[in-house]
Amino acid sequence: MMNPTKDDIHAYALSKTLTKVSSPATVGLYSPCQNRINMILGQMEVHMDEEAVKIEGEHGGRPRSVKPSLTGFVALIGRLLFYRPIWTKTNQRHHNIRFIYVHFSAWHFAGSDLLWAGIVIRLIQAMQMNFGKLQLALYRVVQHDEEEEITKKKVGNGTNNWRSRKICCCPLWSLVLAFLVVPIILLVFLLAFGLPKPVVKPGGQGDKTNGQVGMLEGLIIASLGVPAASALRFTFLMVKNLIFNQDKNMKKGMDNERVSSQLGFMNEVRKEMWFLSRFVQFMEIFERRRIRVVLKITSLDRCAPKKIVAVLEAINILLSDEESPFISILAVNPDVLVQKVNFADGCLSKEDRAYALLNRIVTLAFTLPPLSDDSKHSLYYSLTSNSKFLEDISMGKDKHRTGNGKKTSSSSDVTKVLIALEESNPLTNKTTAALDVNEEEVEKLVGSILTHNERNINQYMSDDAMSMRRVINSIRVTVIIMMALEKQLPEPDCIAAWVVLATRWPCRLSWIIQCAEDAQQRGDIDRRSAAVTDDSKTLWEVFSESKAELYVMSEQIEDLLEQDGDPEMFERFLTADFRFTLKDLKTFEVVTVNLDHTIRKELAQIRGTSRLKDSGWVRDLAPLHITTIINMDTEDVCKELERMKFPSKYIEEVKSNDLNGLALLFGNTDDLKELLEPAFEI
Repeated sequence: MMNPTKDDIHAYALSKTLTKVSSPATVGLYSPCQNRINMILGQMEVHMDEEAVKIEGEHGGRPRSVKPSLTGFVALIGRLLFYRPIWTKTNQRHHNIRFIYVHFSAWHFAGSDLLWAGIVIRLIQAMQMNFGKLQLALYRVVQHDEEEEITKKKVGNGTNNWRSRKICCCPLWSLVLAFLVVPIILLVFLLAFGLPKPVVKPGGQGDKTNGQVGMLEGLIIASLGVPAASALRFTFLMVKNLIFNQDKNMKKGMDNERVSSQLGFMNEVRKEMWFLSRFVQFMEIFERRRIRVVLKITSLDRCAPKKIVAVLEAINILLSDEESPFISILAVNPDVLVQKVNFADGCLSKEDRAYALLNRIVTLAFTLPPLSDDSKHSLYYSLTSNSKFLEDISMGKDKHRTGNGKKTSSSSDVTKVLIALEESNPLTNKTTAALDVNEEEVEKLVGSILTHNERNINQYMSDDAMSMRRVINSIRVTVIIMMALEKQLPEPDCIAAWVVLATRWPCRLSWIIQCAEDAQQRGDIDRRSAAVTDDSKTLWEVFSESKAELYVMSEQIEDLLEQDGDPEMFERFLTADFRFTLKDLKTFEVVTVNLDHTIRKELAQIRGTSRLKDSGWVRDLAPLHITTIINMDTEDVCKELERMKFPSKYIEEVKSNDLNGLALLFGNTDDLKELLEPAFEI
């Protein structure tokens, strides 16, 4: 078994976390590479199924087999027909779990006006495939009651999971048995003895006897007719639900513009979601395990902005019921998604923008970090091995093997290339690596982090439940990744503090990371990396040195800065309570999944563009850029004045007054004019 890559570890950490989160939940799986997303989703399914088997083995119990069997089918039909479930605290907290995976590719439904209704269609189809059309139709006819939606679900303390359905205080199964047995007994009696024949007396005295015989015949027909009528009605409803099922009705509604624009269609979709939730809850009690429906939403970023917003709102409304068993995974390119949502119709206020909308929906943000050098190497050779070029090389090798037996340098080169490809670890075509972390240690550490309050991390958290859930889930993922990477774990409150920092101030933290990376790269270019990689330097010092540049960029990144919390609390966080350093940054950066990399990408583009304007021939043609002025000390200002051929007296005035770039940029204009004389124009 090969050594696990970082993507293997990320898939493993995500799967472990999803087995612990409470439903409903929405995971934002963010990456610009669709192949990586598909690979993570595929490996995640494998790990989640393995975890479900592991949990079932550890906790014991007697859950029903998922594999179809005759006894299980008969038992389920019996429960559906004659019993109703009883919600108890015991059957609401099963340890065993089962996952049902549903893939919704938004691109497949992009032609419909109501893209979001396609989610319900895929869920219905998945339920039919996993549980059976007959079972779903039977539940709809016998068990489902729409009036229960407005009543509060009652959870008792008993141990019994089922109660008999009753009619007139009699169990339904006994009445059905009586309706079946009594007609059979009568039929056997009639076949054996026949109906009594009336005796006709002379003088017409047989009328009374004829009436008694007719009454007996009527009773027999009635006893046979009532069950027959009930059975006929039941059969009609079953056939109707099997033939005219809801997914077909919804497809017709989606295709009909008049129907789809009506409020009634939206209400039908909502009712169908509630029906599916109740059916899954029924099956949880029958199978004696939790059932979670994992809905994988992909290719949403390829759709029109209006439809993207509609799907996000549908996730927020349809899949967010408190008792919903759905776990939604929104697998998208965040950069594309954010841009499309921000330009959608109706995006007028701050709350309508992409980041605010996602924050209301997503309970766990999971951003895949950029590929490492090893992963890029593996991916490169994997793509090369699937190319037409390699096929030609392979055919050439076969010709050399079957030819005249002469060995040439060409055949040797071909062999070396093929061996190198075979020994590489292809990213897109490999088996799941073996990964396992101690579950007890994870739970113990997560519990310690959540209860550790030495430096009062709670004061920095948002006061809404959704944000708190994101922090808790992100802490669990971070711990699992660090343990899988076999890294030395920091103090519990430091782990929680870093997650809160990335959640509360994503723009400022991304800016600090980008500035640190730029300084490292500049040091490598200038061959003085030792001087710029002082690991003891605090993050606040990095931010203080560059905050003026960030301030100048504020108009360009207004939507990014809107995500950040109180600036004063940010300063207090990094200067008083948690003095993180560049060494801590290197430790946490590789395990941080709750920080959107598109923020840092946009900051890097703006900063890089500014530096491009400051370099080479551009500087001679265009004015000096404002970010360059910010970073200029007094000596740099003097050099620039000299380059621009200003008289030496102005240079001397700058030196004598110790004017740097910040003073020239943010100083009072009148004061500067007074210092440098009116002839000097700012």
